[in-house]
Amino acid sequence: MLKALLAAVVAAGLYPTTNPRDSGLPVGQGYRTPVVTLTSPAGGWMVDRMMLVEGTVSDTTVDPVTLSINGARYLVRSPGGRFSRLFPAASGRNVITATAENHGGTGQAQVTCYAQIPPVPLKAVLTSDTDGVYTDLHIYEPTDASETVPGTLDATKMAHVFWANTASPSGGTFYLNEQNGDFDQPGYGPYLYVHRAPPKGVYAIATNYWPSGDKATTLATLDVTLYEGTPSELHRTVHAPLATHGTTVVLAWIDVLGDGKALIYVPGQDPAPGAPWPSNLEAAAKELQTSAGGGADFGD
Repeated sequence: MLKALLAAVVAAGLYPTTNPRDSGLPVGQGYRTPVVTLTSPAGGWMVDRMMLVEGTVSDTTVDPVTLSINGARYLVRSPGGRFSRLFPAASGRNVITATAENHGGTGQAQVTCYAQIPPVPLKAVLTSDTDGVYTDLHIYEPTDASETVPGTLDATKMAHVFWANTASPSGGTFYLNEQNGDFDQPGYGPYLYVHRAPPKGVYAIATNYWPSGDKATTLATLDVTLYEGTPSELHRTVHAPLATHGTTVVLAWIDVLGDGKALIYVPGQDPAPGAPWPSNLEAAAKELQTSAGGGADFGD
């Protein structure tokens, strides 16, 4: 009786209702703590560069699940309680943790495996916390022409790696967002980029935000790992709110110095950098922010 009365009041517009939240990871609708099972990898040793992470969640309303792989955060779709995605493995130990949350609590599963593969010098992972939007990852790599003038960077001459150009001339690889047999789903990502032999020079890691009509903002999370699996390993996480439709935002600059050394600069969070960084990074960022199509494209 009371429920029917409240429903009638709301339907008549006499009681304000709240809009569904536009951002933030949704919580599963179940009231029993979800059971998470990792069916792959099985643990032990592996020799493959790519690692299949898949499993199940007892609460089929949980979507997405949160994966942590060696501290890097990924959001993976789990329709019908199943998730599956390939990830670049790290040399040495890989700790994979899958987490699912609903009204009853948080369920978790973890597995550790060891990969006998060469180290990965440069890896970038981008996710967002909003469904139904595109938070595209764009990488701008150094070229022979991008740093011809000492101490400066010509952003228009950088190689552009993204969803339409997935393999750069120097060997950088962009992984399309394939999950459960489906490509390019809008929403959480993750978007991945790996370079197993990055040339020296300055790289830009950027995002281009394309919201849907009812989504105003999202929170992007970028995880950058340099020289993964070595004593020189360096990791940085960047959180960035995005609101401007169709604008490219530089989230981080990377300066690969060689010999296991590299620097990370996050605009808006770190002090303005000096040498060996180019003196015109701010101007270069504006060049890239004019459009996601900036940089030297390649391929078909």
